[in-house]
Amino acid sequence: KVTNWQQHIDWADVIVFDYTGFGKECDDLRAAGKLVLGGSQYTDLLELDRNFGQAELKKHKVKTLPFEEFINFQDAIKYIEQKPGPYVIKPCGVIQDSKQLLFVGSDDEGLDVIRVLKAYEKSWGNKFGNFQLQRKVRGVEVSVSSYFNGTQFLKPINVTFEHKKLFPNELGVSTGEMGTSMFWSKESPIFDETLKKFENTLAKNNFRGHIDINCIVNGNGIYPLEFTSRFGYPQIYIQRDGINEPIGEMLYKIANGEDFVINTKKGFQIGAYIVVPPFPFKDKKSFDLFSKDSVVIFKKELKEGVHPIDIKKVNNEWLITGNSGIALLVTGTGVTMKEAQKTMQNRIGNIMVNNSYYRTDIGNRWTEDSDKLWAWEMM
Repeated sequence: KVTNWQQHIDWADVIVFDYTGFGKECDDLRAAGKLVLGGSQYTDLLELDRNFGQAELKKHKVKTLPFEEFINFQDAIKYIEQKPGPYVIKPCGVIQDSKQLLFVGSDDEGLDVIRVLKAYEKSWGNKFGNFQLQRKVRGVEVSVSSYFNGTQFLKPINVTFEHKKLFPNELGVSTGEMGTSMFWSKESPIFDETLKKFENTLAKNNFRGHIDINCIVNGNGIYPLEFTSRFGYPQIYIQRDGINEPIGEMLYKIANGEDFVINTKKGFQIGAYIVVPPFPFKDKKSFDLFSKDSVVIFKKELKEGVHPIDIKKVNNEWLITGNSGIALLVTGTGVTMKEAQKTMQNRIGNIMVNNSYYRTDIGNRWTEDSDKLWAWEMM
């Protein structure tokens, strides 16, 4: 990873962009003959513009949830009063990365959403920007993703279960992510009904990278929520634990347009973030007081399953640094979900970080979720 990537273009065998927003650069570099693993202008829009993403889903004959876009809070409140029901508030534009502002209602009349909209109006005013009200649907939340080599999707498919709330049992504020469980599958009905339908369009745009779509699945069908057209975090770290070939060589082959089957482990991979105050919020005073330069202690050396995030090594000691509040990602693998959980928990138990917290239930939903997905013939 480099600070100024432009200085390295000439000698690099492959250039990897690890986040959204560099679509034009990727397109231009590919047009100039460079091997690039990353986004495109089209896939950037899929992720960053919710309305464009929803329109493309409809265009590709993928079932979508009804939604309306608003710029005015009072208009949104009137809409709910006229069409009562459970809704989700989804910020658009610049603030859509502020996960704390996304609100998932639970009241069947939408009264809780109205209360939140009134609170947002008082606290944000017209600085909030545009936002969507999307009908809430109940079911299993699951993501499917794949690597695309410029012409087609590569197998196997990655099937992922995210855990976004701060506390166990889906309590607390929404974070970007607290942990993830996953497995690799040769086939996926969810993939076939969603991402697979974009194969020709992605090929036309010469996309070479990783793309993910998050869905709610129930007995009535599959309802896509949003695209992630880049590496997911912590998804990519956990994927690495399930891939049996050097990741650099794999990314090179994808950027080079090669057709191959990714060599992956059987069973499950799982990961949990260890975080420190004030995560998931940003407050420099709190971070400096409770977390900055805190020591990360390993009771015994761990050679696998530990992915440093915002820590640094000083005088052979690991210290909390940065400003994200995410210290480490700890992972585990196993033939069964229980085995993967046990491996991860044992590794977490070997790590000491003052004032840290993490979710202890990553992977617990698997038993219930998998039963439902099997019953609905979605696995």
